[in-house]
Amino acid sequence: MPRPTGPGPNAVLLAAVITVTVFCAADAIARSYPFGPRTRSVNDLGNQYVPFHAHLWDLLHGRADGGLLVNWQSGYGSSFLPDLGTYLGSPFALLVAVFPRDEIDLAVYVITVLKVASAAAAMAWLLLRMRPGRWWAAGLLGASYALCGWTVASAVYNTMWLDGLVTLPLLCLVGEWTLNDRRRVLGVLVVAVAWIANFYTAYMATLAAGLVFLLRLWLAGLPRRRSLAAAGRAGVTVALGMGLAAPLVTVVYFGTTHAYPGRVRQFAPVPTEDLLARLLPTTYTFGSPAVYVGTTALLLALALPFHRAAPRRVRTGWTLLVAGVALSLQWGPTHLLWHAFATPQGSPYRQTFVLCALLVIAAWHALSYGLPGRRALGAAGVLLALIIAIASGSALTERPFTLPLAVLAAVGALGGLALLARQDSGPRSCRHIPTYNQYEGLRPARREHAPTADISRSAVGARPALRADDGNVTTGPGAGGGRRAALAGLAVTLLVGTQLGEATATSAVATRLRHAHMDDYAPWGARQQRQADAIAEADGWPRYRTEPGREQTVGNDPLMVGGQGAQYYSSLTSDVLSRTLTALGDGWTSRGRNLQSLDNAVTDVIFSVGARVHSPPDPHQQWFPQDGGTVRVSRRDVPPLVTVRPAGDPSVSDFGPSPYPNQELLLGTRVYTVPRLTVRTSSGKRPQRSDDDRRGVRIGVPRTVAGEPTITADCPAGSEVYLWAPHFSGTAQLTGAAAGGPTGRFRSDHPVTKIATMQRLGSVPASGRLRIELSPDRPGVVPDGAVGCLDTARLDTAAERLKATGATDVTVSDGTIRAELPAGSNGTAVVAAPRIAGWRCAAGDAPAVPAQQYYGLIAVPLDSSSTSVTCTFHPPGLRLGTTVAAASLLTLILLGTLTAVRRRRTRSRERMTDAL
Repeated sequence: MPRPTGPGPNAVLLAAVITVTVFCAADAIARSYPFGPRTRSVNDLGNQYVPFHAHLWDLLHGRADGGLLVNWQSGYGSSFLPDLGTYLGSPFALLVAVFPRDEIDLAVYVITVLKVASAAAAMAWLLLRMRPGRWWAAGLLGASYALCGWTVASAVYNTMWLDGLVTLPLLCLVGEWTLNDRRRVLGVLVVAVAWIANFYTAYMATLAAGLVFLLRLWLAGLPRRRSLAAAGRAGVTVALGMGLAAPLVTVVYFGTTHAYPGRVRQFAPVPTEDLLARLLPTTYTFGSPAVYVGTTALLLALALPFHRAAPRRVRTGWTLLVAGVALSLQWGPTHLLWHAFATPQGSPYRQTFVLCALLVIAAWHALSYGLPGRRALGAAGVLLALIIAIASGSALTERPFTLPLAVLAAVGALGGLALLARQDSGPRSCRHIPTYNQYEGLRPARREHAPTADISRSAVGARPALRADDGNVTTGPGAGGGRRAALAGLAVTLLVGTQLGEATATSAVATRLRHAHMDDYAPWGARQQRQADAIAEADGWPRYRTEPGREQTVGNDPLMVGGQGAQYYSSLTSDVLSRTLTALGDGWTSRGRNLQSLDNAVTDVIFSVGARVHSPPDPHQQWFPQDGGTVRVSRRDVPPLVTVRPAGDPSVSDFGPSPYPNQELLLGTRVYTVPRLTVRTSSGKRPQRSDDDRRGVRIGVPRTVAGEPTITADCPAGSEVYLWAPHFSGTAQLTGAAAGGPTGRFRSDHPVTKIATMQRLGSVPASGRLRIELSPDRPGVVPDGAVGCLDTARLDTAAERLKATGATDVTVSDGTIRAELPAGSNGTAVVAAPRIAGWRCAAGDAPAVPAQQYYGLIAVPLDSSSTSVTCTFHPPGLRLGTTVAAASLLTLILLGTLTAVRRRRTRSRERMTDAL
């Protein structure tokens, strides 16, 4: 491998090496995967991002059910292109293909490390393009940016956000090209890739890069006409880049409009002491902006306003920009602006990486004009001491090591900068200075006998500033040169060591605390492998579905282990899917966007679930007792994916409050007995009615061991007992003569972010009298009509009827379903898939029209002459996005052609002039 030459490659390599070293060392110290036994799959990383990368692996290897348009494995058929644009648009995501399928967790980890290292490299490269200076300092500050608090506390388990960390310096680099009227086509492509990778953080990065561009334009002091021309070029570059990304961006946008609405949260700014505390190392909390960038970078940024060697416009401009963005984090209207006018449901400060980038760039400007003097460093030290003093009043600094480490890092950073300034203050006999000009690139080194002035065109009109030493210094013989070299080496060692130590500690603390405060999930192991093997053996798609089972490992089990189930977790979970399955008795978490598997015989018939995997509870989870067991598969004779029902187009809104009659409406037959219930508390008393939006009677946690709350009812002997209690949390089990059935496990909370799924508890004894014993783990509510007794014989009869009149053959490709129907079929053909926006269907040879709905499922009206049904899926927004992308591409080609012709003519005239 050839060695990098010049300041740019050296800085890039140093930034990447420091970043990878710190990142992996911190995980090793925290004993986190892959360097220890502690899983790193917390919250959405385990529930969403790893499973979606697993599905991408299946797609790339031709093993997925579905394609780019429809994911047939999740939610009984969901639109995949919006998920692709949200979670898998990054070019880094394609790297999963080179890893084994059972090492998907390692693949995601490696992708994470590469993204963070790439962000460090991109920032280091940008800094040297903005101003010449020490290459090692650019590398150190690039690592400071990549390892900022936002990265280690919030973004490493939200993998797609890291694309914004990479693209922000790249978009700022595009601004530099645009300002200098260079690399127009490449600039457009960089913008396009940024918005394709992750449009959410690309939006924030584009806003930030726009602010940086406007400041650079103001500092350049160009004539008004040239300034307007540069601003126009920037606008065209961004517009064309976004236009090229439009096919994904528009699909994601329209996907959000059809998604199940989340909870609307009101923004509340954090206290000032908490905000300042997050500037210090090893502070952590979920709901505050993690603006830590390292003590060296922070000191340099604080010193910039007092650094007299820097031009006044530079000091003023960058200081005001950093302060303005910092204040915008705390103000409601600008908070909404940064988040595309939608307050996040999770972490409220997702734009924090923007402020971290600006702090690092400000620090670089302080350093690139020569090291700040004693007065500037003294002022910065006072400000840092004030920050530490105010932050000491925050609960975030109560950990015994936080403030001592902050003081130690401050001493190390100040000491390193002071030593470096002392080394710089000595005389130099001569030195080689490879000068860098942002317009012309790297010039050959020249020998000079005095410190030279470098006038950056980013600060036209300012007085020349002495260039900082680039690290390539040769001094005359004698003790003075050796002493200065020793001081320089000691200073660099101190600065790098301080950065390595505090960044490693901050990342390790964030990893440990994140694991302690968030739900976590096991990486791929023997449990998932057994489930995958059982599903592969039982799979019969599209003749029937194979459900991965109720006992989930993560929120997207079908993407991890295979099969075609109801379970689905995405920010884009469709409204119609969530409402339909909820009406049928399904449960969810994440305020309706994380749907669970529904283990119910009636819904298995409705959705053509012919095989169902039953696994023991995940031993990694601790909220319920573990009862052992093995993986097994149960089978059921079910109707095909397409059935024929009576004419009509009832919608989800026609469902009632109880899931039992709702299931009967979709099935077309009455199969349940819903008995009158007698509910008693642990003391044998009648419970009180709920006084909130949860309808039913209140069930509290027993205060003594005298007894448990109970439900009693009368049902036909031999029928199957189901309990629907969406707002109950705990366990439920049949007792008495019906004892020995499965234990129903329920999870819910209040205020409602999750509701429990309907559970099968066993069979009604011969006496017809059933008794359910509840073991709540928190106060909850049992609704009226909570128990349903299923007549399995009538269900089998209904299934046979639907099978006899249903499709004789069904074929499914990526976005197309085709079914052959018996001759003379009349009424409505119903596809056992949610009627999400984008489906168009045709009966026979008729033209395709938007599909109708049958209680939330895809429906196609039939007449007696139709013997086939064809449905195709077109993601909403794809046609619009493709049109915009085509127009943008054509415009880019035309502009590129015109530019090339103009340049050729200019060169021809120059040659003619030279000839004359």
